Amino acid sequence: MERADVSTRLRAVVVDDEPLAREALRLLIGRDKDFEVAGECNGVDAPELIGSTKPDVLFLDIQMPELDGFGVIDAIGVDTVPVIIFVTAYDAYALKAFDVHAVDYMLKPFDDVRFAQTLQRVKTRFLDNGNGSASKSSADKLVALLEDRERSARFPRRFLVRVREKVVVVKTDDIDWIEAADYYSSIHAGGHAYLLRETMNELESRLDPERFFRVHRSAIVNLDRVREVHPLFRGDCALVLSDGTRVKLSRKRRNEFERMFASSP
Repeated sequence: MERADVSTRLRAVVVDDEPLAREALRLLIGRDKDFEVAGECNGVDAPELIGSTKPDVLFLDIQMPELDGFGVIDAIGVDTVPVIIFVTAYDAYALKAFDVHAVDYMLKPFDDVRFAQTLQRVKTRFLDNGNGSASKSSADKLVALLEDRERSARFPRRFLVRVREKVVVVKTDDIDWIEAADYYSSIHAGGHAYLLRETMNELESRLDPERFFRVHRSAIVNLDRVREVHPLFRGDCALVLSDGTRVKLSRKRRNEFERMFASSP
């Protein structure tokens, strides 16, 4: 059912380092009678503009020089603006993070229909909240996103692996599992195996412990790839991954492995 319009016009601020992108957003926002553009600027000028205009809605680009979108949020605080819409051409890893934390975003390039749907969701949120203040859940989602970003920044998002006469880029997100190979490690990703000149101990220390788990001395698995757990003799288990690979989980690591899943949201 179509929702009623909001009682007063919602004030929007557009933050993007590209003037043409800001103009396009300003024109699209201006088509909706329930919104008005209170200002527009780049990332560096955003904290001051947001502080002076106190907008209801912030359309925020992510990739900006000097001060990016996450830096803007750090500067103003997550609960300063009731609704934040990320406008981004970001990669798949970041988009997955937005989806996981249920944070609103629009992927560039977007069309008029997609933008209209976003505006309608914003109006619905203000109607549901009554006074239009930032909900605790919205602030919590942004805090979780920022913490996830900070954690991922500490760990490599890709590895460079030499294969014959070339170097291959292997994204960490694509890794299924890793096995020991003497003083090397064999990275299994997307049906391929890549030999990396790092020990298992070195790799374990570099990978995000919330995503990768050392199931025994000679193997590390991506927890997102685990599909089945089959009990074996004497407390050991066999893990079945998404691609059908079976990897042994030692009984010494089983309790900690199970705790990892018990603590997952």
